[in-house]
Order: sequence, then C-alpha cells, then structure tokens
Amino acid sequence: MKKNIKKWVKPILFTVGGALAGLAYYYFVGCSSGACPLTSHPLVTMAYMGLIGWLLSGVIGKGCGGKCNM
Repeated sequence: MKKNIKKWVKPILFTVGGALAGLAYYYFVGCSSGACPLTSHPLVTMAYMGLIGWLLSGVIGKGCGGKCNM
C-alpha cells in the first residue's frame, strides 16, 4: 500500500505545482482582452500547466535505476 502511494506522490505534486504556476501566469501575464485561448480564463491556464507538470513528472528524475550500460 505504501509503495502504491509513493508511486503517485511525484505526479500529483508536479500537477499541483503546474496548476499553481498556471494560476500565477494568468494573474501576472494573462490576456485581459479574451483573445488568447490559453490565458484568457484561469481554469484553462491551470489545466494546461497542470498537464505540462504531469508530463514533466514522468521525465524528470526517472534515471535508469542502476541498469545503465555506459
């Protein structure tokens, strides 16, 4: 059970971090005219950045688990 929870901690943290970064991006940079599809609404920006965070969680820090043939 603990191993199963440990497997999901990093993706969840990256997704939440990405969503918070998306909210910050919307707040500080966002498009006020509504013409920008990604930054015109905070939920869209948070969902997009959360998806990017989730995808990065699988790439960053994975390593080869000691099985590298270098």
